Amino acid sequence: MSSRPASEQHLRDLALLRRVRDRIDREYAQPLDVEALARGVNMSAGHLSRQFRLAYGESPYSYLMTRRIERAMALLRRGDMSVTEVCFAVGCSSLGTFSTRFTELVGVPPSAYRRQAASATAGMPPCVAKQVTRPVRNREARVAEPQLA
Repeated sequence: MSSRPASEQHLRDLALLRRVRDRIDREYAQPLDVEALARGVNMSAGHLSRQFRLAYGESPYSYLMTRRIERAMALLRRGDMSVTEVCFAVGCSSLGTFSTRFTELVGVPPSAYRRQAASATAGMPPCVAKQVTRPVRNREARVAEPQLA
């Protein structure tokens, strides 16, 4: 009968992980780290990271950065903010880290995305543009192989 308490604990952990994910979705622009997220649900950072990865297929930090990049994509499509302004607006404190992660997820640097997105989503309702331009999750965007002569 030891499976019942283990099963109940697993359900409690899933509920806590959902709270962490919801907090990331809500507060992505705030300074969040795994330690703070873990404290919020009374878990150790290591346990939270392991359980989050098991439940959602990526680390809490990776999930947070994906949320930030999704929001950055929407702000860049608007076209009224610079890349630096967007970087800070979505909660990143390093333009270099932001640009690197953006390029990994989207496949192009933020400045190039900003130029391309305006024409690519012209006339498209924002809700459709968000879905069509959502970054690749759990794997990086494929980089074109260099063509050798």
